[in-house]
Amino acid sequence: MADNARARKLAKRIAQIVASSLEHDVKDPRLAGVTVTDARITGDLRDATVFYTVLGESLDSEPDFAGAAAALESARGVLRTKVGEGTGVRYTPTLAFVADSVPDDARRIEELLEKAREADAEVARQAAAAAHAGEPDPYRVPREADVDDVDDAAGGVDASTTDAGDEKR
Repeated sequence: MADNARARKLAKRIAQIVASSLEHDVKDPRLAGVTVTDARITGDLRDATVFYTVLGESLDSEPDFAGAAAALESARGVLRTKVGEGTGVRYTPTLAFVADSVPDDARRIEELLEKAREADAEVARQAAAAAHAGEPDPYRVPREADVDDVDDAAGGVDASTTDAGDEKR
């Protein structure tokens, strides 16, 4: 088992070599929009997984994921040879190519954030038009004297008192 730091460095170097080889050495037109995003290698340095994404040629065109996957499969041997030459390790790791889901996840998160912004804006619009249910600030306005309180102060009998022992609240 190799230490984690060595595995990370080797994985980074593999990603650089594969990206450079796709750009300069492999002459497949299906690989024109392929971008290497990450590489990971097992602890024994025998198997490497290269993550890639496919960008469309223009903003209107959809990327060709199936064509890119087929082109990467056909170029696997050439890319492994380039990795072996560029890394200098005793055993050249096998390469597996996996389409990266990060761009799709990022797009989904952006859509969810936009929905949350719209919901927040709707709540803010409703709050701006809302009014308090009671007085705007009931604790700062002095209370007005009740009619019953005036009668008690004048010595009158309050109709709400039923027993002589009960006190008016």
